[in-house]
Amino acid sequence: MEFFKHNTNFKFMGIRKFTTAFSILISVASLFFLVTKGLNFGLDFTGGTQLELRFAEAVAPDSIKSHLASHDYPEAKVAQYGSTKDILIRLPNTSKMSEEKLGATVVKNLQAAWPSAELRRVEFVGSEVGQQLAEQGGLAVVVALIATMIYIAVRFEYRFAVSAAAALLHDPIVILGVFAFFQIEFDLATLASILAVMGYSLNDTIVVYDRIRENFRKMRQGTVSEIIDMSINQTLSRTLMTSLLTFIVVIALFLCGGESLHGFSTAFLIGIVIGTYSSIYIAGALALTMGLSRQDLLPKAKERFLDDAP
Repeated sequence: MEFFKHNTNFKFMGIRKFTTAFSILISVASLFFLVTKGLNFGLDFTGGTQLELRFAEAVAPDSIKSHLASHDYPEAKVAQYGSTKDILIRLPNTSKMSEEKLGATVVKNLQAAWPSAELRRVEFVGSEVGQQLAEQGGLAVVVALIATMIYIAVRFEYRFAVSAAAALLHDPIVILGVFAFFQIEFDLATLASILAVMGYSLNDTIVVYDRIRENFRKMRQGTVSEIIDMSINQTLSRTLMTSLLTFIVVIALFLCGGESLHGFSTAFLIGIVIGTYSSIYIAGALALTMGLSRQDLLPKAKERFLDDAP
């Protein structure tokens, strides 16, 4: 049973002007929202208090969250971990009291409603640590981008390297723009999701590039645009099946993973869609616009040396 035909003949490069304009539009819009609204950083970056509690009986996180919200802690993040009796609470820092006092007050408040509540561990994350995490996360994205360009330039061609870097940069910008527009909480899990999306998108791009190089060497007729179209069509079934199956898995995380995985799954869902789009319309189209030719990907002729006979 086939879900997708293997012999499709879509003219992807024929609409590259429209897709380029669309990509520029959503990138500019994303940057605009990032500048004007900014990201809603989570406790990983802003600093806060994290409490781990155990109850004698199973407790619903929503009931604890509602209880804390009614006692002047509306920004508390509550999630289960380990078992239904283990609860993780994350609170932003407040200027009214120290982190130690904040944790003790919350535990005392919960014990009044749930006497069996037992504090297992408390952690404090300062704003300085959060700033350092943000800087290291940004550095990780930059290093990944540079390493990708070097790898593709060595394995393929520099035009492919620049095109792949543009596609990889396009994906996180759009994801961050969506997070800024809807003010979805951005934490370390979301950052990890963005890095995973970059790797996911790069894998699709490499598959397309490899097929383009192979077809340039096998086919003696056809324009550069036609060969790129054929290469994308040949890998389209694999790309769509991979994206669809991954999307289904991440949908399950989004629906059943709880609040702690909401940012991670949201970023990944956006990344699957936008990463598939960029690997098809940005990576190949930009290389074509930069003047990619058949000669750029053909193997270089080896020089033959003749030994002088005595």
